[in-house]
Amino acid sequence: MFIPLYDTNRLRHIKQQYVTIGLIAFNTLIYFATALGGEQFSNAAVLGLGFIPSVVHDSVELAPQFVVIPESLSYITYSFLHADIFHLGGNMLFLWVFGDNVEDALGHIRFFVFYLLCAIAGAFFQGLVAWDSQVPLIGASGAIAGVVAAYLILYPRVKVWVLAFARIPLRIPAYIPLILWILFQIVMFAAGGEDQVSWACHVGGIIAGAVLVLILRNRGVPLLAGADGEPAAAAGQTPVPAGPVASEPPAAQPAPRWGRASAPD
Repeated sequence: MFIPLYDTNRLRHIKQQYVTIGLIAFNTLIYFATALGGEQFSNAAVLGLGFIPSVVHDSVELAPQFVVIPESLSYITYSFLHADIFHLGGNMLFLWVFGDNVEDALGHIRFFVFYLLCAIAGAFFQGLVAWDSQVPLIGASGAIAGVVAAYLILYPRVKVWVLAFARIPLRIPAYIPLILWILFQIVMFAAGGEDQVSWACHVGGIIAGAVLVLILRNRGVPLLAGADGEPAAAAGQTPVPAGPVASEPPAAQPAPRWGRASAPD
């Protein structure tokens, strides 16, 4: 539908998005470590670290040679595995474009917790709708869906550059592509879309991200910010003069009159 490229949203509370960069680096490292290990090693990693609902729910027992972690940890470990370079690249691009500002709004530690909780929520929701599935779930999409939902709630009117239909560059408010993306995930989940994509995981991440950003954002960080990422001005609000104004203007000059501010974009 669209490929995000860049947003015009500066950082306000942190100097650098260390957690976002660290997550991208770690996901990339894990992908190449498993890919370079060969097909057998990669398959073993998917079985041992992927989220398999039937195994987690104790209806199927994993072969002993693939048991490398407690089953409950797969709610997190699955999110650091990817099927191929395109799977990895798509998730990391979304994280790069939108993750830094969500990290800015939450702070480093809370953003890391937020990311993991969204990943857990994605796996949990997948487990609910496919309780006895023996197909491993892998990929950061659940966590990324949470980041997208949080960005939409925080910065809906910030302008983002996207490639529509993978070829048409557009600079549009974030709410347009993000709402379309979220609706697409929900429609595909409701319609029972293609089996190779866990739409349930995406929906679980979206729900978690929308709720958690309300709880974890730093004090003073607004919701539904304006086009510049700052708090949206109220319609009809009188603008504050840039410099000091005398309480009584000189008699030879008329008193300055301040017009009413226009409604926000």
